[in-house]
Amino acid sequence: MKKIIKNGTLITATDTLKADILVEGEVICDVGQDITISDAEVIDATGMLVMPGGVDPHVHLELPMFGTVSSDDHYTGHRAAAFGGTTTCIDFISQDHATLAEDVAAWHDKADAKAAIDFSFHMNITRFDEQIAAELPTLPGNGISSIKVFTAYNNRLRLDDGGIFKVMRIAREAGLLTMVHAENGDVIDILVNEALAAGRTKPIDHALTRPAWGAVEAVLRASSLAASAMAPLYIVHMNVAGEVDQLEYARQHGIQVMGETCPQYLFFTDDQLGQTDGAKWVCSPPLRKNEDNVRLWQGIQNGTIQVIGTDHCPFFYNGSKSILFEGQAVAIPGKELGRGDFTKIPNGLPGIEDRLPVMWTHGVRTGRITPNQFVALNCTNPAKIFGLHPRKGTLTKGADADIAIWDPDKKVDYGVAVAHMRTDYNLYEGWKLTGMPVTVLLRGKVIVENGSWLGRRGEGKFIYRSTHNPIL
Repeated sequence: MKKIIKNGTLITATDTLKADILVEGEVICDVGQDITISDAEVIDATGMLVMPGGVDPHVHLELPMFGTVSSDDHYTGHRAAAFGGTTTCIDFISQDHATLAEDVAAWHDKADAKAAIDFSFHMNITRFDEQIAAELPTLPGNGISSIKVFTAYNNRLRLDDGGIFKVMRIAREAGLLTMVHAENGDVIDILVNEALAAGRTKPIDHALTRPAWGAVEAVLRASSLAASAMAPLYIVHMNVAGEVDQLEYARQHGIQVMGETCPQYLFFTDDQLGQTDGAKWVCSPPLRKNEDNVRLWQGIQNGTIQVIGTDHCPFFYNGSKSILFEGQAVAIPGKELGRGDFTKIPNGLPGIEDRLPVMWTHGVRTGRITPNQFVALNCTNPAKIFGLHPRKGTLTKGADADIAIWDPDKKVDYGVAVAHMRTDYNLYEGWKLTGMPVTVLLRGKVIVENGSWLGRRGEGKFIYRSTHNPIL
């Protein structure tokens, strides 16, 4: 069945234009003026903006942590993403088995039958030896073109600097992009032990034991390792002003490094951790200060930061009480597990659905970024960086018909009662948002229409991504 999206204003990363879009099957087959085909279904977008579906390159679905699991799986999280205008996301595979191939298979077992939008995987490298070194170049054959390393979480996830350097060199040859979680694990361990010994166990102590300077030096250290390895690098979830400074310095000196931040680091501070419900706000890395918010916005505006992801990793605030989700009572142990001990609070926040509406209201409508920057940061740049472009993140002929039809004037009193993520709270409770997707297409099929869910589990496809992708 052919579809024509007519009378809308197309917003891409570079252009704003009045045009129609012809969709045939799963792809865009024409973009132009006054397209007319007698047997096509017409979707009237008069007064609407038409944008590529969002690409969220940083989500954690059904992730085991601290004796529980992140509360959105690959169906509920994907469904929520679609309601927010996102049609592709990339999850992280944990390195839990003897081989990377077994790890990849395990994540497909979790995701494939549930997926409701298109998806792909990054591979965490948290253990490195000769066998893993030999396996790394096989990842592209499994459609995976990015890996993640950690400079924190000692004795769990962290590789030493030598290991990270070796991984980067192999990744460079295989065309893989190395991503890094940049904090100082040694400093964190010392400060956590001191805090517990002193009886400092509140949520605010989560931030106080993960000092900002540790992130700053880790970004510079990771950049220097990438320069020495002559390998591209991507800094995930940047949250500190000094990280932007170091990223800017590295890029000015020709290092192939890019950066991502998340909405929570643009709008909230560690003041939230000091509230009575501070556990809601515990994530890693933690929320920082207002001056960090300001500098991150500057990095977005001047192009130092290329991507806005979410680091979506939701947990119930009180998992001892059930919520009603799709007509069924659901309760999943959550942040109450750390009551009285911040080190036991599951680290993570909901956000996969919130990203686009919040960034439109408080980014575009406030004049901080243009509509074209909005599309670049949330759709096109992540698609390019992670080997999904030109199939995803664009409204060009031949691209998948992943499309968000956006009502720039739609007003919503936002919060947990409106959102669709499977958790019992929302970071943006009570916020008044203006600008929301009203129709969302996944490969040509309408999956969200005026607040109704028309998609289904298992409909999302795993997307094989290309290697040797551009450095933006």
